[in-house]
Amino acid sequence: GRTVMLAVDHGYFLGPTTKLESPRKTIAPLIPNADSLMLTRGVLRTSVDANVDTPIVLRISGGTSILKELSNEGITTSIEEAVRLNACAVALSIFVGAEYEKQTLMGLASVVDRAQEYSMPVLAVTAVGKEMARDARYLGLCCRIAAELGANFVKSYYCEDFKKVVEGCPVPIVIAGGKKIEEFEALDMSYKAVQEGAAGVDMGRNIWQSDHPVAMIKAVRAVVHKNATPKEAFDLFNSLKQGKEA
Repeated sequence: GRTVMLAVDHGYFLGPTTKLESPRKTIAPLIPNADSLMLTRGVLRTSVDANVDTPIVLRISGGTSILKELSNEGITTSIEEAVRLNACAVALSIFVGAEYEKQTLMGLASVVDRAQEYSMPVLAVTAVGKEMARDARYLGLCCRIAAELGANFVKSYYCEDFKKVVEGCPVPIVIAGGKKIEEFEALDMSYKAVQEGAAGVDMGRNIWQSDHPVAMIKAVRAVVHKNATPKEAFDLFNSLKQGKEA
């Protein structure tokens, strides 16, 4: 019932993100420690070997960049394409409170309809409008709406009173890692989220932008799968980055 998803889909709107300029080089050493990979079809086809059997969560929304209004997304990949690529789930963003809120919510509803024909789970990636705080009130609103529209699980941000967000959402929630922060902070955030009911993490930059990404993903796994405390996980990280198995 827990998961460590590795998010490497950032290029679809950020372009060649720092330390993800060469996706294959970044992804390859992390795959053995990831429960799933979240990425686009382009990166899947070009940067992940076909014999890799790690489950794929395929991002199917996009169409905008950081240069424009991010909420103006559409569906970029069909469910049939996801089936051809042997994806285990599909993911798309919803933007509650943003300019194109309705467009993204209706997109989610349509994707759920199509995905059900193939028993394909749907991950709703939640975002809130620029004027809305990332707090339990608004994140709880996003997550509940996503579940009501049929999402099988939801990706959201950790926040104060996160337990309220979890209690108000009838499907599992995984937390986003967000922008790069210090390793201990990321492990502490992961620990608090799991203890308050998160099913795990969908983390990207806080793993592969670390100077020691393999050590970091193993430390995150310890938190999510073994209930390691932030200190225990950070000690593990420090041991692994020095080449020592704890």
